[in-house]
Amino acid sequence: MASSGSNCFKDSVKVNEMTKKVSSKSPGKQRKRIYSSPIHANKKRLKCRLDEFLQEEYGLRSLVVKTGDLVKIMRGQFRDTEGKVIRVDYKDVEVFLDSATVTKADGKEVNIAIHPSNIMLVKLELDDERKQLIESKVMKIAESEE
Repeated sequence: MASSGSNCFKDSVKVNEMTKKVSSKSPGKQRKRIYSSPIHANKKRLKCRLDEFLQEEYGLRSLVVKTGDLVKIMRGQFRDTEGKVIRVDYKDVEVFLDSATVTKADGKEVNIAIHPSNIMLVKLELDDERKQLIESKVMKIAESEE
């Protein structure tokens, strides 16, 4: 008997022609790819939205969170709280703020981990490296619009 012509492998796996990377439709495989990705690749997942004023000023919609940035929490228990980023965890893709703390049973103050999708950058910690990054991103956007 003749086969129906559909290949199981082709249905579940897609190859991006630009990057030649294989991506799967399977949620389990997508999660596995996230969890087993190298730490340096997690930096892309640490992007968060910029405040409206910063979007107008820099012409960008999002940037990677850095230690020293001032952010506003948009979701969760600490909603509408502003605080300074004290630590960024690249392995677990989490951000720790000085204003988001919880008191443990023994009285110790502990910072809560917050996912970057739940925060918004209000003020940037600008160093030379970050200024160059912003300029290069703006240049790429300008080139693509032409």
